[in-house]
Amino acid sequence: MIYRKLIPSSLLGRSLIIVFIPVITLVIITASIFYQTSWNIISKRLSQSVVADINVIVKLIDSDLKFKAFRVAKEDFKMKLVYKKDTDLNPFSFRTERGILTRRLRQALEELNKPFFYDLSNLDQGAKIAIQLNQDLLIISVDKDRLYSESAFVFLLWMIFSSLILLILAYFFMKGQIKPLKRLAIIAETFGRGLDAPELKASGALEIRQTTTAFNQMRTRIKRFLKQRTDMLAGVSHDLRTPLTRMKLQLSLMKDDKAKKELENDIVEMTAMLDSYVSFVRGEAPEPIEQINLKDFIHEISKNVKIKNHKLTTEIKNNILTSGRPLQLKRSIMNIIENSLRYADIIDVEVSNDEENCYISISDNGTGIPEKNYEDVFKPFFTLDPSRNKLKGESGLGLTIARDIVRSHGGEIKLTKSISGGLKTIINLPL
Repeated sequence: MIYRKLIPSSLLGRSLIIVFIPVITLVIITASIFYQTSWNIISKRLSQSVVADINVIVKLIDSDLKFKAFRVAKEDFKMKLVYKKDTDLNPFSFRTERGILTRRLRQALEELNKPFFYDLSNLDQGAKIAIQLNQDLLIISVDKDRLYSESAFVFLLWMIFSSLILLILAYFFMKGQIKPLKRLAIIAETFGRGLDAPELKASGALEIRQTTTAFNQMRTRIKRFLKQRTDMLAGVSHDLRTPLTRMKLQLSLMKDDKAKKELENDIVEMTAMLDSYVSFVRGEAPEPIEQINLKDFIHEISKNVKIKNHKLTTEIKNNILTSGRPLQLKRSIMNIIENSLRYADIIDVEVSNDEENCYISISDNGTGIPEKNYEDVFKPFFTLDPSRNKLKGESGLGLTIARDIVRSHGGEIKLTKSISGGLKTIINLPL
């Protein structure tokens, strides 16, 4: 929907909208009501007051008291009079300006029951009002203050200015309230990517402090769990490697070559599986982030991959640079390539990019896997053919480790069907 596109995506933007819209709406409604009521009443009273004074002047002139009329107009009413004999009002055009002041002045002048003309086009210098008195014309100059009240507009300006001040204060207040939440989001993202995130100090609103405290507690429990798991696996690894070492020594003393070969394969398989389990549980050791040239990076990986009766091709369209942990990414890509080499003869590696991301596509001509199992193969210890995988010494952790590494770099791994009917693995990494 259109309104969803107009709504800001950030919490700060949405919070400000919640504050701004009611305030702006209130200002508009208040200004409209003021204009239609208060300003209307003020204009009516001012116009009636001016016309009442004009009526006094007209009556004095009708009573042949012109001198007194001029004196009263100047001293008491702050008006300037010009009296023209034998002058007709006809040359003057009737003004039809819009507005409350114009409408109220016209209504008040109509109560005189005399032909009139008014000009409010230059109100800063005063209003011009002409009254037809028989064959003579009375022109009256009225000060702006008699018809126009600046206090009313001062009130409107004060209300608008104070609303703007409140909105600015609300902006900085909301920004300060959301700042702890932003820090929490950054720390959570860092920790979620497998990096060591410092403990966050609880600050801000009560709900944010509670969330921060809960996150710190969760972070502590996860780190404790990972350490316990790592320590346990290290102990198990040590305990298992000792008898494996003894078995290797005993094999050297065996004379039956057939039985010896079978036991050697079993030991190699057990060692490979054990190394895989330990590597998965321990995770990767801390490694600094470096700039990686994907062209050189992929070429180096292709050289290190053990290829016997397989074909591996690479295609890199551009000289693409990204940031990451080289050893981790190398292991992730090699896990995927080696997995494809087990079931395919031809492997194609293609690297491309757009404005924000780079893409490493690994396609093979193997039998592929059913679409329903695309997510299952990333689960630890999941295998499509357990018997075949065990014979090959696989642990079912290769793709799991690969995805964990890619996700720790802010990327993602997706599976699809290749052109040749096999499996296509797409690694998406931010530039």
